[in-house]
Formats: sequence, structure tokens, C-alpha cells
Amino acid sequence: MQGSNHAGGSQNNLEAYSSGLSQEDLMLEDSQTVSSWIKADVNCADDSLVSRTLQAKGSKVNEFDLDPPKVLVVDDHATSRMTAVALLGMEGYEVIEADSGSIVVGLVTQKQPDLILLDVMMPGMDGFEVCQLLKQDEQTRLIPVIFITSLNDRRSRIRGIEVGADDFLTKPFDRVELAARVKSLVRQKRLNEDLEHAEQVLFSIAMSIESRDPNTGNHCERLEKLGQVFGEYLNLSRYQIRDLMWGGYLHDIGKVGIPDAVLLKKGKLTPEDWQIMQQHVLIGEKICQRLRSMRGVIPIIRHHHERWDGSGYPDGLKEDDIPYLAQVFQLIDIYDALTSERPYKKAFTSAEALSVMQEETDSGWRNPKLMQQFAEFILSYYENE
Repeated sequence: MQGSNHAGGSQNNLEAYSSGLSQEDLMLEDSQTVSSWIKADVNCADDSLVSRTLQAKGSKVNEFDLDPPKVLVVDDHATSRMTAVALLGMEGYEVIEADSGSIVVGLVTQKQPDLILLDVMMPGMDGFEVCQLLKQDEQTRLIPVIFITSLNDRRSRIRGIEVGADDFLTKPFDRVELAARVKSLVRQKRLNEDLEHAEQVLFSIAMSIESRDPNTGNHCERLEKLGQVFGEYLNLSRYQIRDLMWGGYLHDIGKVGIPDAVLLKKGKLTPEDWQIMQQHVLIGEKICQRLRSMRGVIPIIRHHHERWDGSGYPDGLKEDDIPYLAQVFQLIDIYDALTSERPYKKAFTSAEALSVMQEETDSGWRNPKLMQQFAEFILSYYENE
């Protein structure tokens, strides 16, 4: 039985690929009187799921507009579950109930709740197992999980943190504390979803840019993979590796502002064309700078065309003034451009590409130490492959 509570990217050729032709109030009032309990619709014969509809006058969660947040309450004890349902219903939440852990994963996929109140001690699959499964799934990992338990020992809380719990409440819980914690985590989840949607828009723009230039093939996907494995080879942090991978898609996002007459021009670009083309790093920076999650990617976007000797653009930075991740990404970008076929060049072999890159390093364009590490990585990588 199931239901819900409705409350509411020769010298000319080298210059071409190097230029980029080659991609986050606690002010709660007393609850309103419960107006009614209404039996929920029955859509499933599974007796392990119990649902009721609680309607309250004067929703306390009207800051979420006309879309009341959904809360899934999972507890095998009916009394505890009913208490949570009643309190949350009076606060204006849409409440879904379940009395076992075994059905939660499927129910979450179906109902897509904004938060889960999860009992720890349940027969069969306990709360720890349920939380771990949810947090390991890309589709459900952002849903906040609050453990509701009578256990107050340190070991249980540590175990809860290990499996990804977002908060804890001890039975019997206080109404004001419950409402405050749920409200805070639901707000955070929706902010995270907004951020994720904004990121998806940026990646969609980046992919559309790549599709404008049929000569680059799957350049972004190759850069993402190479960024991950080279980052791991350099023992970079998880966030640095993520930024390198995101840079694979977003480094040339500013080309959305470059006219097709320049971006897709066949033949050599004029000096005026080059001035226009070089603006793509600044345009890309402006597009991404409002998102805090892009802070680590922005230096890659702006500076992946700088050179070790200061002859690059847009700022003419020299040596270690160039952000380190931009230096790392630059090698990946150049290597992929050289080993890919383009209208103005054939696809170089790995050895040929490394030879060209070493010549550029000897000319002062690249970080010598980093170039040595990259060459060693490529040799090791393809041997393993």
C-alpha cells in the first residue's frame, strides 16, 4: 500500500592547436491544529509501506513556494513513525511512510523525496545499509538522510557518518528541533540541486560548442579521461582531479562568443582573427565565475594558453605565476590536439607528439619538470594500456 501526504579545446600549424582551435532562520511558530487525517490512495499491494495524508492549515514551509518538500519517514515502529508524520504534516511537508528498509531504495527512486528520516535499528536491512546504498548511487546521493534512533553511543554515530548520514535525531525527538533540522537540510538540498542544474547547463553549452566544430571529434571526452589518469599519476587531490576533468569540457566554453567566421575559418587566421579568438578565455571565465563550484576550473579556463616564458595569453604570465592546474591541463590539451587528426595536420604518433612538445619546452614554452613528468606518464600509460 502506498500514497503521499499532499500538504501543500610547421609554426602555423603548431600555433593553431596551441591557440585553442584544437574546448550553496530558525524562526518557528507554534504548529497549527491538525484539521484532518485522510486515507491515502492505494497503488501497490506491498503491506510494508504505510501511508497517510495529513493536511494542516497555514503551511510552515511556504518558502518552498507551491511545491511542498517530500519527506520519507522510515521506521518499523508505528508509534514513532506516526509521531514524525504528524509533526511534519503540521509543518506543511508532504509525508511518505515506510516500515522497512528493504523497500526504501525502490521507493526513493519512485517518489524522489527531498529528505529521509531513517530509523537505525530495523529488522532485515538496517538504516546503515539503506543509507550506504543511497549515498553510493549517483541518482540519490544528494538526498539528505537524518538518522532517528534511540542509540546515543559514539560508535553508532561514527558508523552513521561513515555511511554518509547528514544528521542525527535521538528518540524521543523535540518538535522544534525536528522541524529546524528538516527545514535546514531540505533548503540545502534544493540549493545543491540548483547548483547542479547550473553546472549541467554549462556542460551542455560546452558540448554544443564542440559540436559546432566537427574537426575536434570527442576532444572533451578524451581530455576528461586523460585529466583523471594524469591527475592520479601526479597524486593530485580529489578536487584537483575533478577540476582537471571538468576543465576538459569547459576550457573552451568561451568560444560560444566567437563568431563562426573566425572559429570555423578555413586557412590561416589574420592578426585580427587571432585577437578575436584569444577573447574566448576571458568570455569563458565570465560565464563560469558566478558558480562557486567552478573556482578551481576558472584558472584552467583563463590560463591554459599561457607559456612558461611569458609569451602566452591573456596575461603573459611566466613560470610558476601560471596556475599549476592550468600548466597540467595545457599539456593534456596539446597532446590530444597533436595526436588527433585535423584539417591542417595528420594525427601524430605518441612519440611524435612528445617530441614536438619537448621542442616547445626547450624553446621556453612549457614547464620543463612537468613536461618530463608528462612524458614519463604517457610512456607508462600506454605500456599499461
